[in-house]
Amino acid sequence: MKDPKKTFHYISYLQYPLMVIALFYCYKPLFGNPDMIYADLNKGLIFFGLGISFSTLQDTTKTQNKFSKRVFENPSYAKTFLILIVAQILFFTLLGMFGLLLSEKTPINELSLGIIAIGFIGVLKSAIEMAHNHRKVATDFVTATHPASTE
Repeated sequence: MKDPKKTFHYISYLQYPLMVIALFYCYKPLFGNPDMIYADLNKGLIFFGLGISFSTLQDTTKTQNKFSKRVFENPSYAKTFLILIVAQILFFTLLGMFGLLLSEKTPINELSLGIIAIGFIGVLKSAIEMAHNHRKVATDFVTATHPASTE
């Protein structure tokens, strides 16, 4: 393995077939047996979580699109984005734990494992790395325009 970072970046592309499988299970109850809706949605959430987990293997020194670049280069946008990710993690984790521990045999109980399996914590780690790798610091402008000021 010459470059493990590049190898794992290529492995991260497995996120796309996993997301397609997740979509299949999420839409399956519309065309199949509606009695299996919660089991199918749970499978969809599990595959969605696997897809998100694979997406965290991508190279965080590169952005995927212009919007991501714009967000991660601006420290205030990146901070807001990270706060939103933390809020999302808390919401889904608490909802999944509620369903797993407090509810009886209800739809939420059946979906709770899938909700917990989403695993956004890896996404938070990747987002923090991307914010760190792509931020533009105000001192970069000063250094570029006045190189003598850094000595």
